[in-house]
Amino acid sequence: MMLNGSDVLVECLLEQGVGTVFGYPGGAVLNIYDALYKYRDRICHVLTAHEQGASHAADGYARATGRVGVCIATSGPGATNLVTGIATAYMDSIPIVAITGNVSVPLLGRDSFQEVDITGITMPVTKHNFIVKDVNDLAPTVREAFRIAQSGRPGPVLIDIPKDVTAAMTDYEPKPSLGAREYQPPKEERLVMALEKMESCSRPLIYFGGGILSSGAQAKLLEMAEKLDIPVCSSMMGLGGFPPNHPLWLGMVGMHGTLAANRAAHQCDLLLVLGARFSDRVAGNRSGFSPNSEVVHIDVDHAEFDKNITAAVRLAGDLKEVLAKLCERSTKMNHTEWVKSVVSCKRKVLANSNDKNALPDPLYILQTLRALIDDDTIIATDVGQHQMWTAQHFDIRKPRTFLTSGGLGTMGYGLGAAIGAQLAKPEGRVVLISGDGSFHMNLNELTTLASYNLPIVVLVMNNSVLGMVRQWQKVFYDGRFSATDPHRKTDLVKLAEAFGCKGMRISKNGEVEEVLKSAIAAGEPVVVDCRISPDANVLPMIPPGGTVDEIIENM
Repeated sequence: MMLNGSDVLVECLLEQGVGTVFGYPGGAVLNIYDALYKYRDRICHVLTAHEQGASHAADGYARATGRVGVCIATSGPGATNLVTGIATAYMDSIPIVAITGNVSVPLLGRDSFQEVDITGITMPVTKHNFIVKDVNDLAPTVREAFRIAQSGRPGPVLIDIPKDVTAAMTDYEPKPSLGAREYQPPKEERLVMALEKMESCSRPLIYFGGGILSSGAQAKLLEMAEKLDIPVCSSMMGLGGFPPNHPLWLGMVGMHGTLAANRAAHQCDLLLVLGARFSDRVAGNRSGFSPNSEVVHIDVDHAEFDKNITAAVRLAGDLKEVLAKLCERSTKMNHTEWVKSVVSCKRKVLANSNDKNALPDPLYILQTLRALIDDDTIIATDVGQHQMWTAQHFDIRKPRTFLTSGGLGTMGYGLGAAIGAQLAKPEGRVVLISGDGSFHMNLNELTTLASYNLPIVVLVMNNSVLGMVRQWQKVFYDGRFSATDPHRKTDLVKLAEAFGCKGMRISKNGEVEEVLKSAIAAGEPVVVDCRISPDANVLPMIPPGGTVDEIIENM
């Protein structure tokens, strides 16, 4: 059938099972938005307040579902406003497809109004990007973009479409979704080598990352840990991939990880690495990280092997499949003394909740919230102290219920991500835990919460400072607090109400439970202003470039 490029684009989105897109219209995408109007009964378009919000919403949608998230923006500044969200998804291996308009093909390269080379700009932060200059190439390009986004190590793909291409006519023929590319199984000799290492060690440790969640391998991870009696730790991106109440669980590893996890990494003789990349927030001192171990590294991305830490055995492939093979062929083992020794390092951190008139303790706020919600509630965070407190203490019990910017560390990520997750799971609950610094970055998306009446609870840990940067200034810069006390006068309760949301405030410990209960029960957009101390710190902390021997436990 003959269709214009915009209708072809929307038909291709439907082929891929897309039911929700996030975006903001503009001149170069008017034809696309006209098609979205015609198809409005089949595709829901969510209008955000800013294109960055749309990109984070697509990211949150993808993290919550495992499906590809989609965002749309016009040319020029609309396209560049997506870049931070695209880079966020790239660093955390999140599958999104970003669609941008551009000036018509004859105007490309002439510094036309709202023209920008968005494919050149995004080349370093996408798995691949395309500019479609011929409408006959549009459908194959869209199909390939979705295939790339979800194949192997997931990630973002950008499609740039000049305006005249969206209006040109072509013969469209529907085709089924290509799906993800199939994985090549690991070589037999590599499997044998890995099994030999696993059977000959006496102090093994599993360290996993976000790859466990991407591959859906959490059940196989649990099976392997229990069969081989191996203690388990994860990066922040892996949280939700292993039961936090399991006796083999040591917690998060790295700069703000637990003492137990970091001690185990330092003392183990075999480190089994699953879908993780040894970022500098995990292995700050690469030569001093896990110095006594041989590394068996399993990952779908060959580029991660030996990039930061050299491995003795490298197994390339889908984690779920590789773990299934290793579990099937391994023999049951027992490491009782080793497990006992590392588990003994676990410390229970008690919140300060006795003084009902004191400023709220962040840990008490989180512990109270955890007791009030079920395990399916999706927790999104921004970036900063609140993010680390949540990662350390919240007990994420199910996969895809913890949405946070790990690799890029994007302040302002959380509100868009929460919107995407809530629209992906309309019957579920979503809570955003933010800080006043991050919240100010993209607070304009409160209008999206109100406009769509999304029952998201936004919990702002408000210490009136840029807490994480200030903490570093306290430790490493002799308390010279340069530009980290912004003296903002924003009344978050009034701000919430101005946007059409409900505003609440917690000023002391005695108010925590009552206010949180009311916020959750409200069933509408709520912003809770939690007034915490600017001197609350994230501990423990390993200094940048340091090892567990330099861990800071008190400040």
